Amino acid sequence: MKVRNVHERRFPATEPVGALIDSLASDKDALWPIESWPRMAFDRSLQAGAAGGHGPIRYVVEEYTPQESIKFLLTRPKGFDGTHGYEVVAIGPETVVLRHTLEMTTSGLANLSWPLVFRPLHDALIEDSLATAEASLRHPATVQRWSPWVKLLRWVMSRGRARPQVTPNKPMQRTAFGRR
Repeated sequence: MKVRNVHERRFPATEPVGALIDSLASDKDALWPIESWPRMAFDRSLQAGAAGGHGPIRYVVEEYTPQESIKFLLTRPKGFDGTHGYEVVAIGPETVVLRHTLEMTTSGLANLSWPLVFRPLHDALIEDSLATAEASLRHPATVQRWSPWVKLLRWVMSRGRARPQVTPNKPMQRTAFGRR
């Protein structure tokens, strides 16, 4: 099955949105919702060829343009063939979009696991990531509450140890974002 899944948020063009992408998987990660989801981690610094992932999802950094975009090539689960990534897109002189796009073809058991298990979890995680981006840039976080299905999936997959959803409300205090 062909899959194209897109999530995005708009920001003023004056915001350092690209720095959010550059912070991924670092100790100063300002984009990934580490309070509620498995941490994104790689075998080396963020660069083309770095291998890693989060939870059961594995991927390799296929392309990385600092301050602009990152694209990951999916390597697991089996039957997930494609890419996902973040990009900053100017949509006018005063506005940019932080966009996450997943494009893949599923095969075998993934034809069932994607719509029943992974898509609801993916959608919840990416919405939490974009809410984290908003809070990191000192904007009100637009939080999409998890559905009962997402809560159940998380509970089952974590064997009852899933962390609750956290509403990001603290702005990042990092000089990389021009604030102290």
